[in-house]
Amino acid sequence: MAIKIIKNFFKRVFSSIFRNKKDIKLGFYGPPNAGKTSLANRICKDFTGEEIGSVSKVPHETRSVQFKEKVEIDYKGKKMVFKMIDTPGIATKIDYEEFLKYKLKKKVAKERAKEATQGVIESIKWLDDMDIVVIVLDATENPYNQVNITIIGNLVARKIPVLIVANKIDLRKADIKKIEAAFPEYEVVGISAKYGKNLEEFYESIFKLSKKI
Repeated sequence: MAIKIIKNFFKRVFSSIFRNKKDIKLGFYGPPNAGKTSLANRICKDFTGEEIGSVSKVPHETRSVQFKEKVEIDYKGKKMVFKMIDTPGIATKIDYEEFLKYKLKKKVAKERAKEATQGVIESIKWLDDMDIVVIVLDATENPYNQVNITIIGNLVARKIPVLIVANKIDLRKADIKKIEAAFPEYEVVGISAKYGKNLEEFYESIFKLSKKI
């Protein structure tokens, strides 16, 4: 009986150790062109030397979920391993005519719109696999819109730890306070993914959220 108790004890200890060593699935969500891929790229480049995807001024450059395994983030002597998951921009409506403004041919624009629509569906499905979600918003844009409410609503329903990033604080029109007012129940971190500004606070918040899972 004593041997069985000891075996069960060590089984629990080892299962706990290995459970804690799993890669934390960190998802980047938000509207198109908010800077999700730019942020994911900067993190991956800093810690792996490789980027996760391409960026463009044309909306919906990312049209399918892309990820990078085993991204070990070292912050203030602490190390955590993440699976970085960059998702297509969430939009309530995707019209091919939107892409014609960027001088894309009609056939290419229609194909891009179709792929982007499928990407939105894929993004929502992937929410069930996330441990932590970073919502990346453009700090120069009005946060009170249907897209952001849709994203937040899906996360609330799944009880996933959330960090809101107000990106593009290097721009004059950036207004972090407006984002904080829109989502007072969440922590908001202002950064510039383009210039790597204030990433220390971002890492601090991510490590803090990791303790909740």
